[in-house]
Amino acid sequence: MDLTIGYAAMLEQFHPTEVVALSAYAEEHGFSGVMAADHFQPWVPQQGQSAFVWNVLAALGERTKGDIGPGVTAPTFRWHPAMVAQASATLAAMYPGRHWLGLGSGEALNEHIVGQYWPEAPERINRLFEAIEIIKKLFSASLAGKDTKHSGQFYKLESTRLWTMPEVAPEILVATAGPVTAKRAGRHADGLITVGAPLEKISMLFGKFDDGVRESGRDPESLPKVLQIHLSWAPTDEEAMANALTEWPNGGMKFPKADIRSPFELEQIAKLVRPEDFEGRMVISADPDVHRANIQKYVDLGFDRIYLHNVGRNQREWIDVFARDVLPKLSR
Repeated sequence: MDLTIGYAAMLEQFHPTEVVALSAYAEEHGFSGVMAADHFQPWVPQQGQSAFVWNVLAALGERTKGDIGPGVTAPTFRWHPAMVAQASATLAAMYPGRHWLGLGSGEALNEHIVGQYWPEAPERINRLFEAIEIIKKLFSASLAGKDTKHSGQFYKLESTRLWTMPEVAPEILVATAGPVTAKRAGRHADGLITVGAPLEKISMLFGKFDDGVRESGRDPESLPKVLQIHLSWAPTDEEAMANALTEWPNGGMKFPKADIRSPFELEQIAKLVRPEDFEGRMVISADPDVHRANIQKYVDLGFDRIYLHNVGRNQREWIDVFARDVLPKLSR
């Protein structure tokens, strides 16, 4: 697979109109494809936005030419899996060959809003994989012109099909940061999404994912491995650090955030984040070459698609610098 470097559009930080304009600008400057997260709320109030991802993805389909996908949506609490399947199939029908469906087990920040019980991680993961089963059933039955149904531990689907389908179902990529989920993702999904982490941890995830893929009778080499990298670039190291602390303090929080319900709670925790907390978690530097070397490590590890998120508001300036000094120097 060829290496593509895409733009991570932050609906948590920018008005949707601006997100679309920035994504188009990034593509004009050599980025390929856009990943946009499905959030109901931003991480911290300072980020200031949280637009509806499916509307924005449709607008991105019109304004750009590369791949588009939600990185990631949870098909488990706010959404019944059938609704996610319909949204994804419609986008894929409108923009053939360009849409991938990124799925994860969710965060309370976004999912608690519907007032359901918020279970512990093992149940959230079981819900995710049952949801994937329903989505895959709907995709395959609908392509065959048939109805399907489901009655499982967490979800029911009465007899139906998706009436608007692309010619080929969207690939399903599963977000994972743990070994058990990675192996299950290998068995049931079409690819892996993860975020920047120590290389030995990612190598372990790759190994588990590949094991799962082989168990499903497929070749791991044929499936995409997708990475999102949060970074902070600015003209000076001081500005880059200030942007990280102000705009993306969640990047320096060394604990799982999936159980936190409010941006205002995270804002209080953010007061405890110190510059050294980003060490090993996010590259913060004014030197494009430091960023290039960090990204290249992940390329060498075997990622096919890498989406970059610069945490500052200085998006166009950053895109210009990376288009000139980073993207052309990355190689397989």
